Amino acid sequence: MRKSQSGKSVPAPAEEASWTFFTNHGHVLLCLSQQPGMLLREVAQTVGITERMVQKIIADLESGGVLTREKQGRQNTYTINSKLPLRHAVEAHCTIEGLIDFVLSSRPGSRKK
Repeated sequence: MRKSQSGKSVPAPAEEASWTFFTNHGHVLLCLSQQPGMLLREVAQTVGITERMVQKIIADLESGGVLTREKQGRQNTYTINSKLPLRHAVEAHCTIEGLIDFVLSSRPGSRKK
């Protein structure tokens, strides 16, 4: 929160926020759901983290059964196990597929199902 000219507290603009509603794991998952063959370098640039951190996140997602990796030549392609429930008790009633659909279908220019 910051003070407006009138002295009232108002939320900080998004560009000033130091946190987001999704974790980096969620951001990586959303990137790969849109482009399953996306290079880790591109994922890192899109999410705003290091390529090494993307590798760690992908390893976490693989060990959790969320992703599977398939090597195609020199490039990896990722498949998301979208029927899995989300991992926290608060949202465990939702699936990965529901999260992806919700976030990506509300993007400007996307088609709603």
